[in-house]
Amino acid sequence: MEQHLSSFYADMHIHIGRTGGGSPVKISGSRDLTFANIAKEAAERKGIGLIGIIDCHAPGVQEDIAACLDSGEMKELAGGGIAYRDTTILLGSEIEIREPGQGPAHLLVYLPTLEDMASFTDWLAKRMKNVGLSTQRLHAPARSLQEEVLQRGGILVPAHIFTPHRSIYGSAADRMSDVLDMSLVDAVELGLSADSEMAGWISELDGFTFLTNSDAHSPGKIGREYNQLLMREPSFAEFRLALKRRQGRQVLANYGLDPRLGKYHRTFCSGCGEIIDEQSDTTDRCPYCGSSKIVRGVLDRIRSISDRSGPYIPELRPPYRYQIPLEFIPGLGKRKLEALICAFGNEMNILHRIPEEELAHVAGAGPASIIAGARSGGIRLVSGGGGTYGKVIVP
Repeated sequence: MEQHLSSFYADMHIHIGRTGGGSPVKISGSRDLTFANIAKEAAERKGIGLIGIIDCHAPGVQEDIAACLDSGEMKELAGGGIAYRDTTILLGSEIEIREPGQGPAHLLVYLPTLEDMASFTDWLAKRMKNVGLSTQRLHAPARSLQEEVLQRGGILVPAHIFTPHRSIYGSAADRMSDVLDMSLVDAVELGLSADSEMAGWISELDGFTFLTNSDAHSPGKIGREYNQLLMREPSFAEFRLALKRRQGRQVLANYGLDPRLGKYHRTFCSGCGEIIDEQSDTTDRCPYCGSSKIVRGVLDRIRSISDRSGPYIPELRPPYRYQIPLEFIPGLGKRKLEALICAFGNEMNILHRIPEEELAHVAGAGPASIIAGARSGGIRLVSGGGGTYGKVIVP
């Protein structure tokens, strides 16, 4: 019998700021990012069908999850994951690794059930100083982590692989194969300052599915990057099939920031505050002030480690669609955004489905024009760098 496949939006990297009782999990995360609040935000305001909540390895978070299940507000699915209204939550964890002679890198792990995650926590607790906090350093070889994930039926995805701080290519090594067993990597997350074409300069990435996720540290950031997946239903098992491109399941599109909007797209001098935007930049000193306080941008880092003379996009690669989050839209303040959500239901409807003239009727011609222009890629931008986001230029 042929299975009916449908399209779902997915954001697989959302942090927890606090437990329901107020204990810190992600120190830099918003207090409003509790397990229950994230589910509510994704289901009601964002309109996202599948989310990955990171930091579910924390025992306090697991208590919150159990309470949601016990109350009947949520339920575990046979295919893995937890259902809340029309949204499915996959339980995830972000872990910092550091191999000898290399810099730190972050990895994302997803497991099918709460029981699996609790077992994983027991393993982590013996190899981590504070298992109750987010993104803690694992004091064990990275490949032993990969084996543990495999044994638990999990999924492993290197996080924001090009960012200057704590990523595989940005700080750990020139090649992922020097850090990880490539056969036990299920997909890779590009991060806010890179797109599929930029990743196409590195040949060892050709066979991997790419993910674009928000890495949200506050409710408003949920869905600033996301994926469109073709699956039978939003569940752990279906997500795995989509990453492996099996039985018709697949990533249909990656929706991400134009890399120029990312905080680390170009090399930045913290001495004079200038973005170093020359195409030929290879210097270790700022050409404007001579400072050595350089934060190497993602684009420049990729150029320095590429093993090709140009980017290659394999046939398996879905389109990468530049998406400008609503918070980046000039003239779209909180009041107008609330009016749009009230009128059209959720942010996915506003970004993808509502005609420009209907948006203009609620928010005005200016913001509506930029939202529509973002759909077609016709928006001018100023590049970001050194921890500062790029900007949309108003026509």
